[in-house]
Amino acid sequence: MSQERELNFAKILAGIYDNHAQAQENPKDFARINIVFRPLPWAIFDGPGFYSEQFYDYARWNPYRQGIHRLKTQGDTFVVENYDFTNKERLAGAGYNPELLQSLNKESLNSRCGCAMHFTEKRDGQYTGMVEPGKKCLVPRNGRITYLVSEVEVDQENWISRDRGFDPETDQPQWGSEHGPLRFKRIESFSEFITSNWMKRKG
Repeated sequence: MSQERELNFAKILAGIYDNHAQAQENPKDFARINIVFRPLPWAIFDGPGFYSEQFYDYARWNPYRQGIHRLKTQGDTFVVENYDFTNKERLAGAGYNPELLQSLNKESLNSRCGCAMHFTEKRDGQYTGMVEPGKKCLVPRNGRITYLVSEVEVDQENWISRDRGFDPETDQPQWGSEHGPLRFKRIESFSEFITSNWMKRKG
C-alpha cells in the first residue's frame, strides 16, 4: 500500500465529530455526542497512533469511552488496533486538551484482542470499517458477556457508526441503538498533524 493512501486515511480519521443535527431533530432517541480521534505522539507506538474518546456534549470531562489505537496496514486493509490502558481519568478530556496525553504511560497499554477495526476504501476518500471477524471482541453489559459488532462509515465530512452487542451462544442482539446508526458531522480536523514524518519516522 502506498504511503499516500495511508496518509489520506489517517487524515480522514483525525478530527472531532458531533451529532448535533441528529440529536436536535430527534432528541427523544438520540443524545448529543462528540467523538474525538486525536493523533498520538509518535513515540507511543514508534509509529502512527490515536487517542479516542466519546462523551455526551454536556460532559466533556467525563467520557464514557476512551481508547488508544495503533494504525497498521494489511494489504489493502487499514487496521485500527484497540488498546486498553490504566489511569483513564488522567486522560479524560484529552480530546480537546492534548497536553494531557503527556501523562500516557505506554507500558500500561494492553491490546484488546479481537477488537481491531478493519477499514477499506470503498470510494475515493470514503471508508467503511467493521470489527475484525471472529466474534472475539467481548464486552460485558448488564452482567452478561456479549460480542461487539461495530460498523463505521467515515469520509471528509461524516462519521456514521453503529455498535451492537450479541449473545455469543445464540447470536441474538442484547444491546445497541434501536433507532439506527449515530450520524456525526466533522466539526474540526487534525489533518495538519498527519505528515509523512509522523507516519514513517525512524529513530
